[in-house]
Amino acid sequence: MSEIAELGEFGLIEHLTKDIHPAQATTARGIGDDCAILSPAEGKQTLVTTDLLLEGIHFDLTYTPLKHLGYKAVMVNLSDIYAMNGTPRQITVSLGLSRRFSLEAVETLYDGMRLACKDHQVDIVGGDTTSSLTGLTISITAIGDVEQDRVVTRDGARDTDIICVSGNLGAAYMGLQLLEREKAVFNQQRREAMQQPCPDGQVRQALADSQPDFSGREYLLERQLKPEARRDIIQALAEAGIRPTAMIDISDGLSSELLHICKQSHTGCRIYEDRIPLDYQTAAMAEEMEMNVTTCALNGGEDYELLFTVPLSEHDKVEAMEDVHVIGYITNESLGCQLITRDGQEFGIKAQGWTHLEKNS
Repeated sequence: MSEIAELGEFGLIEHLTKDIHPAQATTARGIGDDCAILSPAEGKQTLVTTDLLLEGIHFDLTYTPLKHLGYKAVMVNLSDIYAMNGTPRQITVSLGLSRRFSLEAVETLYDGMRLACKDHQVDIVGGDTTSSLTGLTISITAIGDVEQDRVVTRDGARDTDIICVSGNLGAAYMGLQLLEREKAVFNQQRREAMQQPCPDGQVRQALADSQPDFSGREYLLERQLKPEARRDIIQALAEAGIRPTAMIDISDGLSSELLHICKQSHTGCRIYEDRIPLDYQTAAMAEEMEMNVTTCALNGGEDYELLFTVPLSEHDKVEAMEDVHVIGYITNESLGCQLITRDGQEFGIKAQGWTHLEKNS
């Protein structure tokens, strides 16, 4: 194992980025100077978004592989660009590293980032590294662009627009619940093993032999550990000639994101419980854990699907799109935001998704 201190900050940056070569025409100059130089295309608007991921808050390295973490850290930023109907072009990556991370560990983290960038034709053009006393910190800024007449914001929804969502919801949350459950089981086994009168080597071997069985739950783990930003939906909308009136990515839960759109658009909404798309594994896991699957879909978060509204006149087009589901419609603001249950009851939608600064988040 190689210590990062042997390379120093600039040596680490050079080591991680020595074979990164720009693929975007808008990247005039990438890594190696005080600033990257970008040349935005004429007639387009530049999009910039930043996400900060903290160990112990946003991820747990007990069950999160570093390569998956690097991939996910990039994807959550690219998803924001797609939610504006844009195309991501570049990212910058800043890392806070504690002394427990070896050079090989950071290389693995970067491998995941570079794989995500390769899949979406995005350039890494800069960043920063520093030491950390509180574990791993990842800050990524994504830069993209969108044609001026194609940009989509959260405030454009209008009465009678239909509400659409891509993919399915709740799977990432159930994947997290599964991982947390198995972590609790492992920690209990560890405590019990440490209390046994046997050599340390036997304790370690017993723990190594104790592995969770995730068979039949692979999709849930993938949705939590390796989400995919929905570039394909943006491309499909463009091919169908559809420009959404409002759009947002689902990071904090369907209910929270829908309320963002309605608040900023000054509208209400009606969505139908039986139209919320669910995967079989999500429903099965919720039943096993005695959780309400609709609540998981509404409030779980980290799905990174796209929630968008389109004019009623585009209904047939979106109905024909693969992996897009119509779940309701926009109403007058005075009618509020309502969930219509399977038995026809109405309940007000509340933002119960993950909130970053609450004590119990």
